[in-house]
Amino acid sequence: MKKKGHALRNCIVVILVLSVMYWVAVNILVSAVLVPSFMEKLDAFDRIVEQSYSEQVQETSLQKNATAMYVIGKSWAGRAEPEEVAILSEDGYRLKGVIFTAGRMGPAPSSETAPAASAAGGAETAVVPADPSHRWVVLLHGYTGSKEMMYPYAYRYVQQGYNALAMDFRCQGESEGDYIGLGSTDSRDLLLWIDLILERDPEAEIVLHGLSMGASTALILSGMEEAPSSIKAVISDCAYTDAYSMFKEKIGSWFHLPAFPVVDSANLMIRLRAGYDLKETSPLHAVQKSRIPTLFIHGREDRMIPVKMCLQLNNAAACPKDILIIGGAGHAQAGEKDPVLYFGAVDRFLKENF
Repeated sequence: MKKKGHALRNCIVVILVLSVMYWVAVNILVSAVLVPSFMEKLDAFDRIVEQSYSEQVQETSLQKNATAMYVIGKSWAGRAEPEEVAILSEDGYRLKGVIFTAGRMGPAPSSETAPAASAAGGAETAVVPADPSHRWVVLLHGYTGSKEMMYPYAYRYVQQGYNALAMDFRCQGESEGDYIGLGSTDSRDLLLWIDLILERDPEAEIVLHGLSMGASTALILSGMEEAPSSIKAVISDCAYTDAYSMFKEKIGSWFHLPAFPVVDSANLMIRLRAGYDLKETSPLHAVQKSRIPTLFIHGREDRMIPVKMCLQLNNAAACPKDILIIGGAGHAQAGEKDPVLYFGAVDRFLKENF
């Protein structure tokens, strides 16, 4: 009996130790996915970045357009002298952004940036409103990104007479925060950014234009009861259907871990630490309730978020909608693959639905 009792105690101790080790590992996994400062400390981070890059389309003309868009966006943003703005989230984080004023293109371009603007499908002329413009666009970057990646899009909108707000999501760029929100907490923060616009311009008519996680955030907001009537359109570029599915796929491809039971364990940890539920972070459910006109865009060769998710979102959407699938484009590369087609489709959609 003593031997059996001793063996039982040993078994219980082993189970407890393994349980603790498991939950410590899950805790580390959550940090590795949702805390950028922690991600950068991992040896696996460089491998993830390299893998993500290798999954992109590397075509020469696409890379040329991508470089051109980056150059003109960065150069123009410096000349346009954007206004720095900030809000305080409901849970006390200071979130930062910048506002570009409609028609303000800054001084004439240099001989270096003018060809870049042409290659990116743009020009240095702008629609300058006779009166202050009430048209706004809120530009939403992707996972682990920053507002700067949206400057080429701001450039195009400002040319068309829009005021542009580019902001850093919580825990990214210059914004404070403990965890990336994957669209859940971000959609609540986005409501506050819209409040900031409406305080400045009660007549504002607003477009939400997002990439990847930013697009997913915009879609989630579009299905919320609190979505302001001032939001007139959504441009959703490579959104995912739900955060749970994305988390499930990425822990397999990035960390080579089994979905069961890791994903549900991680979701429990996220609920405890970050305050949201992956299963409830669902653009797919949101678009079924949305009434805001939405243009769904995706690259056909997207290996990060498969094009089938875009088709599912489009099919489920209850709002006025259109869809653009661009061949030869990987994740968030649709605008770089064919800027003329991309921005032409955006312009037409807004003219028809704005």
